[in-house]
Amino acid sequence: MNLELIWDNLPQLLKAFLVTLELSAVSIAGSTAIGLVVGALRTSRVPVVSQLARAYVEIFRGSPLPITLLFVYFGAALYLGYSVELFVASAVGLSIYHGAYVAEIFRSGIEAVPTGQREAAQTLGLSPMQTFRYVVLPQTRRIVFPPLIGQYISLIKDTSIAFVIGMVELMKAGQAIVDRTAEPVPVYLTIAALYFVICYPLSLWVRRNERKIVPA
Repeated sequence: MNLELIWDNLPQLLKAFLVTLELSAVSIAGSTAIGLVVGALRTSRVPVVSQLARAYVEIFRGSPLPITLLFVYFGAALYLGYSVELFVASAVGLSIYHGAYVAEIFRSGIEAVPTGQREAAQTLGLSPMQTFRYVVLPQTRRIVFPPLIGQYISLIKDTSIAFVIGMVELMKAGQAIVDRTAEPVPVYLTIAALYFVICYPLSLWVRRNERKIVPA
């Protein structure tokens, strides 16, 4: 492996690595917020609301991520009349796309909470919102935590697809180095190692804590 090549281009890769971290953090927050709301709406007893939430989930789970990113970036300029920054478009696209998957995780977690606990809370005089906040949501968090982290890991890796709209994240920066040096192997191995640095600790943390988090 050409270590000198990696060393010379390490500042560029590390800068892009920080962009990937920032994009991942913002997208994780956005997809979690969207997923929680849509997941709760999926369990609504109002047919129209639950069907609209289901339609959102099915549309984005059934379409490729690049289409979502391209639609957000170019669609804003075409239909709204103004351009969107690459970082914002990438974060919004990733949040909307992965929000559909997160919504299904939250839906399954919400539905796993025994109905009797909701009924008991309402018997005690709690409103539906209070029941969801103080009874359902705490138990849902424990149930959905492991699959949620798995989805976050997928999101982190999917930030590499943001290059389709020109976002200079880790993969885009690596591709620029490869185009300049014509040495793909050391560059892509370094990129893979940097993604591993982000994802493996999360995976290890989940495995070590899963038994404590998920109720028997």
